Amino acid sequence: MSDELTPGMSHEIEVTTGPEHTARYFYENLPDVFATPFLAGFMERVSAELINRYLEPGQQSVGIAMSLQHSAATPLGMKVRVRTEVTARDGKKLTFKVEAWDAAEKIGEAVHERFIIDAAKFNARVAQKTA
Repeated sequence: MSDELTPGMSHEIEVTTGPEHTARYFYENLPDVFATPFLAGFMERVSAELINRYLEPGQQSVGIAMSLQHSAATPLGMKVRVRTEVTARDGKKLTFKVEAWDAAEKIGEAVHERFIIDAAKFNARVAQKTA
């Protein structure tokens, strides 16, 4: 991983929520709104995208922790903007502050941690579990 990846760097994405992002995907008796697990996934995505351009060949990142507050409902079909910022770097571990907004208001925030891995070693360890 490049030494250029430092606290203060940020990245943002915008996605349009669709029927595939409903809370009902997880359980039928939930509201038909943008689901918390998909918000977490977009928070992970924006952070991984930020890291990706600084990785060396053969490296990937994995999420290792997330403390998430989903504070407001978003109707399906509305755009959601997710912004991440590196707040700390400790060797191969990076910490992010992530925030999300829909067209009306802030809908969530999280502290997210990712770790840089050697993809070949990681995949070999995972394959051992099925052996």
